[in-house]
Amino acid sequence: MNIRVCPAVVVLSQNSVTVGRKITNVLAGAKLYGLVNRTHDVDISFTNFGETLRELFAAGTPIIGICAAGILIRTIAPLLTDKGQEPPVLAVAEDGSAVVPLLGGLSGVNDLARQVGLGLNIKPAITTTGDIRFHTALLSPPAGYHLANPEHGKKFIADLLAGGKVKLQGIAPWLSESNLPIDENGELIIQITENLGNSDPNCLVYHPGKIAIALTKPEPDTITQIHQILAESNLAPAAVSGIFAPLQLANNSQLHSIATTLGVPTRFLPTNELTELVLAATGADSRIVSSPFSQIAVAISTQIINPDTIGQPQGKLAIIGTGPGASQWMSPQVKEILASATDLVGYKTYINLIGHLADGKRIHESDNRVEAERAYQALDLAASGKYVAVVSSGDPGIYAMAAAVFEVLEQYHKPEWQTIDIQVAPGISAMQAAAATIGAPLGHDFCVISLSDILKPWEIIAQRITAAAKSDFVIAFYNPVSKERTWQLAAAKKILMEHRKPDTPVVLGRNLGRKGEEVQVTTLKELEPALADMRTVIIIGSSHTRQIQQDHNIWVYTSRRYNSQE
Repeated sequence: MNIRVCPAVVVLSQNSVTVGRKITNVLAGAKLYGLVNRTHDVDISFTNFGETLRELFAAGTPIIGICAAGILIRTIAPLLTDKGQEPPVLAVAEDGSAVVPLLGGLSGVNDLARQVGLGLNIKPAITTTGDIRFHTALLSPPAGYHLANPEHGKKFIADLLAGGKVKLQGIAPWLSESNLPIDENGELIIQITENLGNSDPNCLVYHPGKIAIALTKPEPDTITQIHQILAESNLAPAAVSGIFAPLQLANNSQLHSIATTLGVPTRFLPTNELTELVLAATGADSRIVSSPFSQIAVAISTQIINPDTIGQPQGKLAIIGTGPGASQWMSPQVKEILASATDLVGYKTYINLIGHLADGKRIHESDNRVEAERAYQALDLAASGKYVAVVSSGDPGIYAMAAAVFEVLEQYHKPEWQTIDIQVAPGISAMQAAAATIGAPLGHDFCVISLSDILKPWEIIAQRITAAAKSDFVIAFYNPVSKERTWQLAAAKKILMEHRKPDTPVVLGRNLGRKGEEVQVTTLKELEPALADMRTVIIIGSSHTRQIQQDHNIWVYTSRRYNSQE
């Protein structure tokens, strides 16, 4: 199947979510898109169906719409310009009783429809005559093959349907086992070759992915040198299956640029020896192609090369913030990372917050207090080629795992960790969620202080509370109270009372975005340790923080206009 991008399964109502999930479960990496306010428990929410669909189509994303075929066609119609560039588009009935391929015949829509139909246990409504008669899609070859001259495909298939016979030159089981009218004396020809092929309109040329390229020192002109080697050997760039390199080059941007230019994956092995690299990909019986460049080796395998079975990909480590807990507060970036990750590392409570997004992942749970060990484990997993998501609640950079990962990365200096692609994906913090629920208490200058003295001494915490109180900052307290720590909040209150009025508004947000969510407003005078726990964030107002009443609602905000209140 010629599908290179993970599909988007689009639903417009909650009734379609169940069918949508069945589809995403059988299509690796597929994401479920749902209309805001009409769906929940989806991967990505959208507000405008037409804009979303057109953006997906323009980006080349396969679209599976669980809706009427007509609405899909009318929405995408303005973008239909080049049949050869269309991604697959298919419609699925809301109850999963019908799968109809609509667009993308050259990009594997019929094969995608068969996969979806298999997951829904129905036969897709494929209407392409060639597919039906010959049991193969000539214009959409399977992985490992590239059609070099699709512009000749329409006439070629028409001639076949009119009774033409085809001569098969080369080996391709998907063709020899089909219902094609194969005849040694056929006037139509199909060539399977890694060489630059026939340009005759009566010949379809498929390049099998049998060529491997090994690199040990990528440079700016390496891509030009690769094309030179291929051209001098009459080899087609489309027959290149992948770039293979030493593991220490996994973070080399020049290497990834070369692979992107050729449209192939990069794979890494624990060797610096050029011949070993290329033979690991092609096998001992492969043919080595002459190369005048000492850092480039090219070889041709006797079989189709599957890069996924050779070496490892570059490891990825994403440190993500899920927000306080509610799925609607989770960013599309975080949901996309969770959909793509192979392994999840985190505190069990936080991993439980992501629900079905953890399905199919390898889960590595640990206690909440072993952050350094968790970071070490995540880095090791990523170094082995995994795509690891370290799961934090709130924002990962605020009293969470991002700092822990970078601390461990700096401390141990493990060479293999230098090969990892690391990113931090932000999330909505607990203080932001609490503030939004009650109004705008963080509307002006504020600071954030953790009351936990596990990693820093209380003397430092007290100094910071005093400085913030004197400076009239709004203060957000994290980790205010635990089972073992109850006195710190009382001590903090004592300091604050020396600089703030007793009626200063105080906001306590507990279990934000989760079951048992509670946000309450009190005053500094009434603030007691019994009102909080480790799942509570406390916002202490400044001298410019106000509490107002609107009908049955209480709002708290901090004015931005200091001069109007002095």
